[in-house]
Amino acid sequence: MSSAEPTEQTGPALRPHTDRDRAPAPAPMPGLAESTRLLADSTTTSTALVADALARIESAQPTLNAFRHLRAEAALAEAAEADRRLAAGERLPLLGVPVAVKDDTDVAGLPTHFGCDGERPPATTDSEAVRRLRAAGAVIVGKTNSCELGQWPFTEGPAFGATRNPWNTAHTPGGSSGGSAAAVAAGLVPAALGSDGAGSVRIPAAWTHLVGIKPQRGRVSVHPHHDAFQGLTVNGPLARTVADAALLLDAAAGAHPGDFHRPPAVRASDAARRDPGRLRIALAWRPPLTLTGAGPDPEVRRAVAALAETLARLGHHVEEARPRYGLIGLAFVPRATAGIAEFAARHPEPALLDPRTRSALRTGTRLGGRVVRAARAREVRQHHRIGALFDGYDVLLTPTTAAPPPRIGTFDRLSAWRTDVTMAAACPYAWPWNVLGWPGVNVPAGFTRSGLPVGAQLLGPSRSEERLIALAAQLEDDLRWHDHRPPSP
Repeated sequence: MSSAEPTEQTGPALRPHTDRDRAPAPAPMPGLAESTRLLADSTTTSTALVADALARIESAQPTLNAFRHLRAEAALAEAAEADRRLAAGERLPLLGVPVAVKDDTDVAGLPTHFGCDGERPPATTDSEAVRRLRAAGAVIVGKTNSCELGQWPFTEGPAFGATRNPWNTAHTPGGSSGGSAAAVAAGLVPAALGSDGAGSVRIPAAWTHLVGIKPQRGRVSVHPHHDAFQGLTVNGPLARTVADAALLLDAAAGAHPGDFHRPPAVRASDAARRDPGRLRIALAWRPPLTLTGAGPDPEVRRAVAALAETLARLGHHVEEARPRYGLIGLAFVPRATAGIAEFAARHPEPALLDPRTRSALRTGTRLGGRVVRAARAREVRQHHRIGALFDGYDVLLTPTTAAPPPRIGTFDRLSAWRTDVTMAAACPYAWPWNVLGWPGVNVPAGFTRSGLPVGAQLLGPSRSEERLIALAAQLEDDLRWHDHRPPSP
């Protein structure tokens, strides 16, 4: 955990606890939409909801370690102000509702460590996404753990320890938005914002039984960055239901004046209430070339095949197909490592960075400039080649990951190369959609025989969020995955 000094404005940085005693299981935390309804009906207060979230976070911290920082004092003050506004008749989409954001996102008064060790000064202003959440009335209770610079599908590191999966604490919740996923899955907050540069919303959503939306590039601003990780990274919501994820997406969406990418607006919450119609769905088992020979674990394949059967039962036409990914990895690697290099170069104490990060820094520096420009220039051709699939289909269905969530420590002491190979074998499906900048939604696909969650991706062409959200909501109505909750932490 950070050793940053407490401030009067934000309260203390959240630190690890040593007391591992568990309190009796609390009642389930209401979801985002339910919280707004309870507040509008005066059934509860923002102060009660925020105090409950803070208590749940503190209680679960010894077990799950989901948060890097809390804003306890500031959040309670903001909740009291929200109660005054609610009592005066004011209504906003999230007025008084507690939410969390990932620790790659600037929140005024808190440092943005992005999973790194060492001291960082507090941010002086909110990121654009946080500004929009506040404008919608949300109360930011804290910042959730991320692996170092968001590079890996696990949330562990010397700066904060290991964030654990609420379904089985011997396993990772995924990464890099693992803290956000663990917090929502465990019912510590109704919903949380994450970021996705190679699956970092969808992978932890899959491994914690959540809905995770990777929006179209530019849908949610990444300001103060204009083009995070060379256009790979977007911000997106994690929630237990499609309606909650859509509500958070609507609240956070929108561009900053300096953003490079400004897609036209969507109405995600309306889409979550809409019949998707009868769709043509391509089911793809083969991932893009990663040189690992990766394919889906039998239990992942079983779960995703069952989901495909559900889609067919709901009236959709589902058949196996093969997207023409080509050598899309040649475009991904230069952009990803150049993005890591850009962030790592700003760290005030580079010696504190993980050796694997320093390796990526060197690679990204070598591949910067002309190689990155060439990689980005290929994107139009990649849109045409891979997008040809959507001449015959409306949606692409794939596993979100090839494997169930690994055990904590699986990646410890691996070299940079071995980490990349192991990561690519476990998670070969998500990252091409970051190269393309197109939207995708993880939906829960069930559990392995040992009770570990796995997920499936609904993927679409440019600006297809509304169709994907409508389809995910139809699946949720049928499968009712939100009725299943992990054991109390």
